[in-house]
Amino acid sequence: MALKSYKPTSPARRGLVLVDKSSLHKGGPVKALVEGKKKTGGRNNKGHVTSRGIGGGHKHKYRKIDFKRRKWDMSATVERIEYDPNRTAFIALLKYEDGEQTYIIAPQRLAVGDKVVAGEKVDVKPGNAMLLSQMPVGTICHNIEMKPGKGGQIARSAGTYVQLVGRDGGKVIVRLNSGEQRYILGSCMGTVGAVSNPDNSNTTLAKAGRNRWRGIKPLTRGVAKNPIDHPHGGGEGRTSGGRHPVTPWGKPTKGARTRKNKTTDRMIIRSRHAKKKR
Repeated sequence: MALKSYKPTSPARRGLVLVDKSSLHKGGPVKALVEGKKKTGGRNNKGHVTSRGIGGGHKHKYRKIDFKRRKWDMSATVERIEYDPNRTAFIALLKYEDGEQTYIIAPQRLAVGDKVVAGEKVDVKPGNAMLLSQMPVGTICHNIEMKPGKGGQIARSAGTYVQLVGRDGGKVIVRLNSGEQRYILGSCMGTVGAVSNPDNSNTTLAKAGRNRWRGIKPLTRGVAKNPIDHPHGGGEGRTSGGRHPVTPWGKPTKGARTRKNKTTDRMIIRSRHAKKKR
């Protein structure tokens, strides 16, 4: 997919850079594969705001994606490639030989009319899903499971991928986009290829309203507030906000580590922080 820039016919058009979606399906999604999606506005069941910066946005229908790919040894044809408002990647509509239709995350270089198949060991081509233990070393893949049968959790966003760099017993060693290397059970599934829409990170929204369409509200910086409203507030002239960035409630933020569940640390070979495992 190429990027599309616009003539500066208005201040909102000047600098606007979007992904060209002209080759995607023009109509709506398959009705049987969508369900309603209710917006929360960042509020919990008591009406209290628990996530700031959320509100408004266009109404979405949630597309049900097959992250598991457990329909083995039955080929499917790619009917069309679609836009999905719930994720940065594009999705592909598959039609199996028995007539069943499903959505999957579309990998790069997957075209309408292509055949894909999932199985224990299948050909290494974009869109095919197989066990990680059967993938050749060096394969680029995405939609990687962390637990067998749970469905893909790693590398699902636009342009992301994982590289299989080795094997060790019943596990495989993968390198993530973050630089982390970790073990994953060989009985987990993965899909060959990198995720579609790699140009998503190169877009420029050019106006605040486009973020509001996405359901993102603006947030006032702490240093622009008064000291009663934020720990970074107050001070003479322009201040940076102190040595340790915190939230309005005094909790460390902007890079402070909040990871609690460290039971999978034994699976991490090299941390993404390029230091010792944490």
